[in-house]
Amino acid sequence: MAGSLTAEEVAQFEAEGYFLKRRALSAAHATECRARIESMEQQLGEDCNVRMKIKAHVVAPWMVDLARHPVILDAVESLLGPNIMLFGSSMFAKAANNDKFVSWHQDSAYYGLDPTDSVTVWLAFTKSNKANGCLRVLPESHLGTDYEHEETYDPKNLLARGQTIVGIDDDRAVYLELEPGEFSMHHVRTAHGSLANPTDDRRMGLAFFYMGAHVESTLGRRTALLVRGEDKHGHWDQDPLPKTDLDPDTLAFLTDMWSRYQSKEVKQAAAAGKL
Repeated sequence: MAGSLTAEEVAQFEAEGYFLKRRALSAAHATECRARIESMEQQLGEDCNVRMKIKAHVVAPWMVDLARHPVILDAVESLLGPNIMLFGSSMFAKAANNDKFVSWHQDSAYYGLDPTDSVTVWLAFTKSNKANGCLRVLPESHLGTDYEHEETYDPKNLLARGQTIVGIDDDRAVYLELEPGEFSMHHVRTAHGSLANPTDDRRMGLAFFYMGAHVESTLGRRTALLVRGEDKHGHWDQDPLPKTDLDPDTLAFLTDMWSRYQSKEVKQAAAAGKL
């Protein structure tokens, strides 16, 4: 399979379920990305975590460009092959001096992909380390069957349902520490999460969710973006592309999608007696 990872790096990913690490952007470029996000936060009057979820890339052309960055796609191609689609992206801005966290979970339990040929790329805009609550993974957790998740709806949990894998030994965790402009990768079935950020600066990064073009949605017809190669299958409709930062049309698309997603989550929480 073509791509930029060595045979040893591919073998390590297949065995452990994660890859650390590669540089895509200069530190200065990463800092510029942070500034652009914070400028958009000021214009919107809200934290980027409020709506820049699921399809964050439709907010600005430069975010689409990042999703298509050749260094990132060269690494992804090593794992998924030459035909790559982006089915989602999410901004993560963990506030400074804050006790919110992301519990242990597997994305495969909720993404609705068949087969689970999918990779998450986490691109750092700031330092992301153990001190400020960087991404951590459980090696080999992508092998075998999915873990059972308990939906806690914990208000301190940054996941919508507070979905949590109970009983994981934290001593087995590997912390994916990154400098600004570097990225890590993990399999969609790799259990992962992150701890709180007690430091004086926010931790920011953008996650891209890639899949092979052959992958189907098990949750009905959805949208995605072809970022490399060909789509010979037609399983997904086309994501709208922004013409400008905060393009009104694509922002409306994102807002509607996020509102419908949140409405579904509220109904599920109520049904579970959590509201």
